Order: sequence, then structure tokens, then C-alpha cells
Amino acid sequence: MLDVFRNTKGWLVDWSGLARDGLHVHIGLIIFFAAALVFRWPLRSWKPWAVALAITLAGEAWDIRDTLAAGGRVRLDYNWQDLWNTMLWPTAILILARTTQLFGTGSRTP
Repeated sequence: MLDVFRNTKGWLVDWSGLARDGLHVHIGLIIFFAAALVFRWPLRSWKPWAVALAITLAGEAWDIRDTLAAGGRVRLDYNWQDLWNTMLWPTAILILARTTQLFGTGSRTP
């Protein structure tokens, strides 16, 4: 099962031509917007952001488990970098949606 996750990530990197860091940026945005779309949550809601964060944390936990299972050394700085890359733009969009008219949502919070 661990190999499936690692192989899928490798396939996505090869298929997209993106570096792993770039892939994190895109995946974070896809999850954030997909959660808002599927559940019909406004971008100013904390809920799409929380879904993106939960999936990101689960992915990083899986990475740590995979590293330990392979007998490797866990590098929390790498995991932090992945978290940062994945959540930067969902966080920025949430803040902009709550504080500006940029997304047509007004500056009110739910």
C-alpha cells in the first residue's frame, strides 16, 4: 500500500513535468477549490481550507510513515516545506475572500 502512494506521486511528477514542490502547489489548489465546489461552500468559509489542510496533513503523515517503513530518516523540514507549498495559496485565497471584494464575496465572515 505504501508503494502505491509513492508510485502515484512519482507518476504525477513524471506525467505533469512538475517538480514535487510544484505539484504540492497545484494539489493544494485543486483540493481547496474542489471542496468549495462539491460542498457549495463559499471561498470565504474556513471549511474548504480545513479540507485542504486535513488532506495535506494526512499526506505528510503518510510520507513520514513511508519513510520510517523504508528505514529512512524523517526530515521534518521537508514535511514542513511540503505543508507550506500546499497551503500557501489556499490560505491566501481564504484571507483575500474574507477581507476584499476580489472574489465577489464581500468582507464579511461567516
